[in-house]
Amino acid sequence: MNPVERRALAGLASLYVFRMLGLFMVLPVLSLYGDEYLHSTPALLGVALGAYGLSQAILQIPLGVLSDRWGRKPVIYCGLAIFAGGSVLAAVTDSVYGLIAGRILQGAGAIAAATMALAADLTRDENRGKAMAVIGASIGVAFVLAVVLGPLVAGIGGLSAIFWLTALLALLGILLVWRLVPDPQVSLRRGPVSGDFKRLLAQGSIWRLVSGVFFLHLLLTMLFVPLPLTLVEKLGLASEAHWKLYGPLMLGAFVIMLPLMRMAEKRQQVPAAMRLALLGLICGSIALMPDVHGGWVIASLGVFFIAFNLLEALLPAQLTRVAPEACRGAATGLYATLQFLGAFVGGSLGGVLYGQGGAGAVATFGLGVLVVWSLVWWRLRRGSLASAAV
Repeated sequence: MNPVERRALAGLASLYVFRMLGLFMVLPVLSLYGDEYLHSTPALLGVALGAYGLSQAILQIPLGVLSDRWGRKPVIYCGLAIFAGGSVLAAVTDSVYGLIAGRILQGAGAIAAATMALAADLTRDENRGKAMAVIGASIGVAFVLAVVLGPLVAGIGGLSAIFWLTALLALLGILLVWRLVPDPQVSLRRGPVSGDFKRLLAQGSIWRLVSGVFFLHLLLTMLFVPLPLTLVEKLGLASEAHWKLYGPLMLGAFVIMLPLMRMAEKRQQVPAAMRLALLGLICGSIALMPDVHGGWVIASLGVFFIAFNLLEALLPAQLTRVAPEACRGAATGLYATLQFLGAFVGGSLGGVLYGQGGAGAVATFGLGVLVVWSLVWWRLRRGSLASAAV
């Protein structure tokens, strides 16, 4: 990468870490501290946890389209400001309804589409896969850090301390984008974009990619509903020590994933690599099976995270190559919408399935999801995703 690409990638990857860190820190502690809020019930706390993803899914496409017309940075600045406002609301409220409102407002700062489009604008085609891999890895880094920091910060000042820290990180993100990330040399659209968006939606390759990220995040969130308890039961790993397992697994998965991604792109075998990754995702369900114990659980999760990281890097890289430049923000908006919608559906389904049939039911349903996903992709051919749309 040239200096401009490295500078842009450092800034955008750091932005992802700042933003996702604040969100992930809530996950391991919300149920522990939720009873401190007035009118709190398990159902309402579940709504508070998922409300962010729902508002994200609704607003990604509109804000992605706006980034095509107004520019990436203005949309990112506004989104981070809204996200900070939602964090402040969640920090000062003493009611679960105020918490839900704060989480909805956090999600309204939906900048994932604009951020991915900006990363694509600032990197050359041959380096885009690397850029998306680093951004995808930054989400994993944020997750690992959040598992460690969330309980520590909440132990000092409760959930409000996490939300205040989240607001501060959002404001730091604005400063970081302003000072570190270069301005893209892309002409902004001032006229109608509806024709381009309709053309975008007519491309089968676009739908294969966005359906892929929907299934991918559905599986991930569904897996994490029973996984913490599974690690306690099968490995005897205390909840506060789970980061000791996730950290090495995520780091190892990223190290292994990078050469696989480079090999797939260099040899023009990206569709084949994606299909291979689908097989790797099966291991996530295997880890939940009742008869799988000890080292096999760890090995299965390791393969799952390799496959997940590989797809997390390849899918957006291919999307930004296929989508017309004039509506790249809209394309990444559609992608981010399906990504967050998959997380919302996966978490909801995982909770219902786990309550009805335990981890085995979640694992079985996950295998069914992979079958459906494979049918969606069965027409995938070599080079079909790498060609630019015109």
